[in-house]
Amino acid sequence: MPDDDTRTTNALTTLHRHPAPPAQRGPSAPRPAPSAEPAQSGRLGPVLVAGIVLAALNLRPAITSLGALFEEARTGLGMTGTVAGLITSVPALCFAVFGITAPRLSRRFGPAAVVCAGMAAVAAGLLIRPFAQGAAGFLAASALSLAGIALTNVLLPVIVKRWFPDRVGTMTGLYSMALAIGTSLAAAATVPLTSALGGNWRTGLLVWALPAAAAVLPWLPIAAAARRDRSRADAGASAPQTGPSVVRSRTAWALAGYFGLQATGAYVTMGWLPQIFRDAGVSAGSAGVLLAVTMVMGVPLAFVIPGLAGRMRNQGAIAAVLGAFGLAGYAGLHLAPAAGAWAWALLLGLSNCAFPLAITMIGLRARTPGGVVRLSAFAQCAGYLLSLPGPLLIGALYQHSGGWDLPLAVMAGLLLPQIALGVLAGRDRTVEAECAVRD
Repeated sequence: MPDDDTRTTNALTTLHRHPAPPAQRGPSAPRPAPSAEPAQSGRLGPVLVAGIVLAALNLRPAITSLGALFEEARTGLGMTGTVAGLITSVPALCFAVFGITAPRLSRRFGPAAVVCAGMAAVAAGLLIRPFAQGAAGFLAASALSLAGIALTNVLLPVIVKRWFPDRVGTMTGLYSMALAIGTSLAAAATVPLTSALGGNWRTGLLVWALPAAAAVLPWLPIAAAARRDRSRADAGASAPQTGPSVVRSRTAWALAGYFGLQATGAYVTMGWLPQIFRDAGVSAGSAGVLLAVTMVMGVPLAFVIPGLAGRMRNQGAIAAVLGAFGLAGYAGLHLAPAAGAWAWALLLGLSNCAFPLAITMIGLRARTPGGVVRLSAFAQCAGYLLSLPGPLLIGALYQHSGGWDLPLAVMAGLLLPQIALGVLAGRDRTVEAECAVRD
């Protein structure tokens, strides 16, 4: 039997081909805008898949490559402590600020064209950044890359929903896995690459402009084809599809909260987990390996979880299980941080797989492409804003209390609303249906 996404797509196609007469359309039933884009998945299928994978691979190296060389970059640019702290908080801020512009740009130019421009911005920022002579120029180039990442973050779920409506879980799993690989690869390979290329931190950062530039290439024909089909579709459309006002949807708010809390947990893990292990007596080298284990856990599970979630009508159980893994991991760090270090790293790695689940639910909780782009922008932008204070709060609690008991208790406590919001966001409903009821 066809799954929910196939039935939804067939229903939308029927409405498009046989629209109801004007008298039968109510105010809460917007007409789907004509779109030829799903048809492209046949003739551009391999290029689309390559474009999605390459884009996802380049969504985090701008951040994790700098993290690996941050001390060298800070010294080389003469950054003050305040500026250095600002740079570490810029990614989430840029994701929120620039991501909110994605729906408007998508309606104006189409999601494929915006993703193409976004990847070009990532490549340009990574190319310019190593040549900056001061902190201001370095920050501006970083912001350019992060703006491109923010747009692509929001629009990749839209691309998947629009071109692969019957394979949302599989395609989300594919790009989530690629994102996890890119994150881990940049974190692990930047320092060895820098040493192999002469030891200059600028060269080590410059290397990552090459894969970003390669990611632009498949999006050029995709954007061109989408523009041609969009022009033909717009010629017969009376108005563009803008999607529902998701701020009136309880599911949208639950998903935004879930996204923000899982992002908080991920940033705290990446920023503070090695220090937790080192304070427990684990060597610096082993602490780094344990963090790598936590991050690598996301590679296979980033593919498995979206596929599983896409086959389920309700994803709340997955959110609850992932949250339970996190609770167990934090409890272990509190009780025996060194003795069970490998187990706690694995458990926290499992818990951090809430990210691909959240991305998958964005595609499942909206019925139309316009709904997906609005829900994706809202959930990610609001979520990243919510995550901003997390790492700073944990650092302040650690400094104030002189240990990790209080910070770990706070992180475990935050998992409880994360689980609750994940259960609410995982219910089998769409933001379009909720907004129609409120209208």
